[in-house]
Amino acid sequence: MTTRFPRPRQRATTNGKESGAVVSTESARPNAETPTPGEKAAGTGLAPTDGPVPGDLRMAAALGPILLASAVGLLPFTVFSTFLVPISETAGSSVAAMGGLRGLGGLAALVVGVSLAPLIDRVPKTRAAAAALGLLGVSAAVGAVGEFFALAAFCLLVGAATAILNPALTASAADRYGDDAASGRAATLVTATQSMTAMLAAPLVALPAVLWGWRGDLVAVAVTAAALGVVFVLRKSEGEQSGQGAGTGPGYIASFLALARIPGAMPLILIGCLRTGAFMGYLSYLAAFYADRFQLTPGVFALVWTLSGASFFVGNLLAGRLANIARPRLRTERLLLLSLLAVLACISGFYFTGSLPLALSLTALLGAGHATVAACVVSLLVRCCGDLRGSALSINAAGMSLGVFAGAALGGVGLGLAGYAGTALVFAALTLAAVAAALVVSARSHPQSANGSPPADQ
Repeated sequence: MTTRFPRPRQRATTNGKESGAVVSTESARPNAETPTPGEKAAGTGLAPTDGPVPGDLRMAAALGPILLASAVGLLPFTVFSTFLVPISETAGSSVAAMGGLRGLGGLAALVVGVSLAPLIDRVPKTRAAAAALGLLGVSAAVGAVGEFFALAAFCLLVGAATAILNPALTASAADRYGDDAASGRAATLVTATQSMTAMLAAPLVALPAVLWGWRGDLVAVAVTAAALGVVFVLRKSEGEQSGQGAGTGPGYIASFLALARIPGAMPLILIGCLRTGAFMGYLSYLAAFYADRFQLTPGVFALVWTLSGASFFVGNLLAGRLANIARPRLRTERLLLLSLLAVLACISGFYFTGSLPLALSLTALLGAGHATVAACVVSLLVRCCGDLRGSALSINAAGMSLGVFAGAALGGVGLGLAGYAGTALVFAALTLAAVAAALVVSARSHPQSANGSPPADQ
């Protein structure tokens, strides 16, 4: 069973009598009857999921193009980071200046993610994904030029494209299923695919570059993104199949206001931002910490990085399933809170350990813990935001973009003022703030499953 956030409700009427259908006053279509999951699936072409949540392999097969596109979205910046030194030499720039261009992508993702958030739910999501893939292909082709200003444009365009692509894909995956648990699991499969890609992408782009160089990698990304864009254009989304698409839902400003009124939505987005800041800030100084404390060389540290990435992937994959099973013994809100508390304990002790095995264990636990928090946030946003889930996921992604740079900057301040004890304090404070927001989410949640029964742990 799943839990739902409370929303103001009213009874729908048919010919002056109560029909028994429940209507949410915060819905994007406020006076429409709310169908059961089975009715919704039958009426729109969604996969009916009144029973157990489909298995991961079955879901992955159904979501194949979406999962592939989510992986492709990570490749341009992977190529850029992996070949930063030769790219800088080609452009006649320093590594520091070229690396700084990566920040343009984060800025573009933040601005585009927030400004276009309401539009994600007003157009068919497969069309939004197709447009983003087209822009991603153009950006990769521009980056292959290799000039400094072309690479600056590349970073801006990739940031803008992924700000549209990621929430569109995640919401599209969730929309394919007719109940909360299956929708949440579909969304977390997208994030698990992205975490797996982040872990494996560097060697995957390095091997073909032996044959055709980093420019060839970008051209290959451009061709792949364009081909996937065509697939999405030819493929009808669930909104199109049900006769609903562009132009439905609240207006631009009304979407922000409606989202702000959904109980728990804003605290969840805040958790996403704070968690990302703490985790990405920690990762920014991870190599320096292992080199200073344990004298690990870059080659050996690559194994530590792989451990962290593998822990995040496995944690995200398993937590996504645990948070979205049909009859959970542990509510998703409670899992979110417990995971944040575990992360807080780990980060508080990580920078003070002098034992390499203990540090490696904490690194693995931090990766798995943050992955669990990320899966819970996505699952709960998909579950509680309904027709506004695309907007919510877009703003959440923008908040995470802000967290990436805020975490690294704040961690640097802490390191400069008080060494690694300062970084521990900064990241623990960010995590503690996320714990406070999780308490708000838990307090506002309503323990009720999709069929109205209490969860198993109540």
